[in-house]
Amino acid sequence: MFLQIDISTIENIIFFNITCNCLCLKSDFLHSTRMSKLKNRTGTQIEKKLFSCQICKRAFSQEGNLNRHIRTHTGEKPYACDVCETSFTQKSNLKNHMRIHTGEKPYSCEVCGTSFPQISNLNIHMKTHTGEKPYSCHVCRNSFTHKSSLKDHMKLHTGEKSYACELCGICFAQKSVLVKHKRIHTGEKPYSCDVCGNSFTQSSNLKIHMNIHTGEKPYSCQVCGNSFNTKSNLNYHIKLHTGEKPFACEFCGNSFVQKSSLIKHKRIHTGEKPYSCEVCGNSFVEKSALLKHKRIHTREKSCL
Repeated sequence: MFLQIDISTIENIIFFNITCNCLCLKSDFLHSTRMSKLKNRTGTQIEKKLFSCQICKRAFSQEGNLNRHIRTHTGEKPYACDVCETSFTQKSNLKNHMRIHTGEKPYSCEVCGTSFPQISNLNIHMKTHTGEKPYSCHVCRNSFTHKSSLKDHMKLHTGEKSYACELCGICFAQKSVLVKHKRIHTGEKPYSCDVCGNSFTQSSNLKIHMNIHTGEKPYSCQVCGNSFNTKSNLNYHIKLHTGEKPFACEFCGNSFVQKSSLIKHKRIHTGEKPYSCEVCGNSFVEKSALLKHKRIHTREKSCL
């Protein structure tokens, strides 16, 4: 048996409602209007029409604002980018997105001249100059310049890791950390040194690398005055003064200043040789040993 539906009924169906997971009719979302008594600047009481959402009962002074709000329930995104086909609920969001493709950055910082594609980015940036951190963690009292950073930080306390890598399944608390992690799989190194051309997966690594070229050593030891180009090198050096060796081998009990030294040491116990020569197949415990070995093959080629 075939179900007969009037064509006017079909035209009345507009979307699959993501709020209630059901197919809805236009009539389900027809807004209601009501008159609200408000006071103007002079204190005179006036009546103003309000447009109410039938789903969550929120009221709006303009019908256009209500129509945009309804898209949060329907999931409708009528404004599509003709470059990458990403869709948006509002035309203004599409306009902001297009600046990614055009490179336009119309909002400039009056302090340092840095430009941004959106005014919200500029507002966040300005807090780096003012030092303002209005969003505080109620657990540890750390403060942040914007709300999204606080939200990500709170996951450290809750243990929530909502961003999963689809390639290896490892989960992360912050989306930015996931993006950096995925570069391990893709091999992407988007940050390049203008001096020597070396590339890096993270901008912070490039910044550290640049100290090699500039000779800058911003991290100083308060004990002996030695300076270092990275904070990690300073931390390693300080342990030479304290005698601290926090990384212990579970096989023999030997302790090490650096975690990397412990990892190399454990290969004595496990027999692991992760560095293989692609020419003859010999394997080595350390990368430096492999590099020395490869010189045998380069000498052989030069003798031919």
